[in-house]
Amino acid sequence: MVQIVKSSCPLNCWDCCGFTVSIKNGKVISIDGDKDHPITQGKICGRGRTLADKTNSTERLLYPLKRVDGEFVRISWEQALDEIAAKMAELKNKYGSTSILHSHDYANSGLLKNLDQRFFNCFGGVTEVIGSICWGAGIEAQKWDFGNSHSHSPEDLFNSSHILIWGRNAARTNLHLFQRLQQAKKKGIPITVIDPIYNATAKIANQYFSIKPGMDGLLAAGVIKELLEQGWEDSQFIQNHSVGFEDLQSLVDSISFEAICEQAEVSRETIAYLAQLYASGPVSTFMGLGMQRYSNGGNTIRLIDALVAVSGNIGIPGGGANFGKVQVGQSFDIEAIALPERKKESRQFTMMKQAEGILNAENPSIKMIFVTCGNPALQVPDSNQVEKAFSSTQTVVVMDHFLTDTALLADYVLPSTTSFEEEDVYYSSMDHHFVNYGPQLVDPPGEAKADLWVWTQLAERLGFGEVFHFTRQEFIDMGLKPLTAYGINYESLKEAHYKELPVEKVPWQNKQFQTQSGKYEFTSALGEMKGYESKLALSLPAESKWTNSDKAEKYPYSLLTIHPLRSNHSQHYHLIDGLGRLKVEVSPDLAESLQIVEGDIVRVWNDRGEVKGSAAVLKAAHPGTINIDEGIWKRYGGSINSLTSSRESDNGMGSTVYDCLVNIEKI
Repeated sequence: MVQIVKSSCPLNCWDCCGFTVSIKNGKVISIDGDKDHPITQGKICGRGRTLADKTNSTERLLYPLKRVDGEFVRISWEQALDEIAAKMAELKNKYGSTSILHSHDYANSGLLKNLDQRFFNCFGGVTEVIGSICWGAGIEAQKWDFGNSHSHSPEDLFNSSHILIWGRNAARTNLHLFQRLQQAKKKGIPITVIDPIYNATAKIANQYFSIKPGMDGLLAAGVIKELLEQGWEDSQFIQNHSVGFEDLQSLVDSISFEAICEQAEVSRETIAYLAQLYASGPVSTFMGLGMQRYSNGGNTIRLIDALVAVSGNIGIPGGGANFGKVQVGQSFDIEAIALPERKKESRQFTMMKQAEGILNAENPSIKMIFVTCGNPALQVPDSNQVEKAFSSTQTVVVMDHFLTDTALLADYVLPSTTSFEEEDVYYSSMDHHFVNYGPQLVDPPGEAKADLWVWTQLAERLGFGEVFHFTRQEFIDMGLKPLTAYGINYESLKEAHYKELPVEKVPWQNKQFQTQSGKYEFTSALGEMKGYESKLALSLPAESKWTNSDKAEKYPYSLLTIHPLRSNHSQHYHLIDGLGRLKVEVSPDLAESLQIVEGDIVRVWNDRGEVKGSAAVLKAAHPGTINIDEGIWKRYGGSINSLTSSRESDNGMGSTVYDCLVNIEKI
């Protein structure tokens, strides 16, 4: 008999969907969308459906593994935990606890995944990674401008007179926004898309504009310049609710429209059209993650924020500079789970430069790496350096479901449970403001164990086991404590399956910002305090013909590495037939000039590395553009990050994986 149970998608994604999961004979047999969920409404993407295959895969890790003489051998949990704990204790006593690096990412959005922080903090503190490969530069940028990164509630989109999708392919990465866009279009709300690639979202737009990759901030500056020249700015907002506008005025006065058009490769008519659009608001602006993955990425988001502010589209229904929604994650008491006050030592590497950090660390050097919720061998930029760094370390421990590229570099591999094999609560920090309950639905295969069990066992061996003497329910209630005043706790969430979190549906409506000045900051006090240039700039990517002509002559094409359609980063490539190949998508002009046709084998390279794959021709894209989806495993032709740079963004908190010039040839 088939049992159907409500659950949640755990993937780190824009949507955080509600699921209905069908179970038969103790096995997940299918996943569908929960029709009762206010966001999902019965529709989910292929990435979510693939979680059934992930849970049932015959490639799952079933037992702890140890590398012996270059080969993995099966060992008992007792041996694995005893040896790992003994190594940690020895390193702490001999070199200090920061000789251990905790490398983590956000493969799973479960609340209790934060318990890894509790373990390492109570151990005494280790070397940690900060920033984000995914969206760190943009979040930091909006903190400089607004004091925080808040977005409007999903339904507010229908209050817009115009919707602008800037660098976000919602059809691929944000399914339910895409559905709302389709509904908005039917209601007569026009949609404009700006993107280097003519994608599925652009297909439903009323207007589409192509732009040179990495030049979005320059275009925003041009639109601001046009608004000011036409007298279309919101002078009331500027005068009463902002600081630093004079610096912005001087900036846009310093460049001509001709220079903007030449460098961004857009027309003067495009700038004029966008200025008229913003002047006749409310305009809802949705920004994607790709355009802040450049050396000028933080400044790009800040210039688009500035455009939204100058045009009077902040704090009004139907407006907004919609990038992040971190107030969702801020609804929970993460500190109660993580216990940061127990940390005695600390050292930080940015997530992007963890390889350099490992290789160059002194006093102490890195002796051990513990990887959770991530696959840094594939996902961290300049993957050749990452492999070198991990291989140089005495001990690498990886907790995962599969023998990933990172696990293949490990000395110990610990098999963990999937989301359907453990209880947790899940929340989206990107699009909507609902928290979902995820029950344990099936038993894990073999000897796979939940993270909480592993941390508890290691903590017992290391002398602080009492901090893990709580049930999963008690840990969940710890995290939900700030929400009890709103009727949200473990029991109510378990009963209702999802709950709406108390967030501002129209952020900044009272014009009270979380900046040092309490106003919107065109010139950032936070940026200055952190030692960065606080004023907006007309900055460009580090790799372009305008900033490095020699490099651009040798590697004349822009490489994008966008999110795959069917895999959440690197998680699903080995689960889906046909996905395990490296596809090189080229713009039509490249296909014509280099005589590349569909299916040709091509080589893409630069001074950091090379990959080979099968060519495909994009229907339309900005001239000189190449795309290869990120996350592909080494055994299928990856890692794409062998081509990308570990440079940090201009505000230090993001990656620059899109700031990448390459060459290509048919072979």
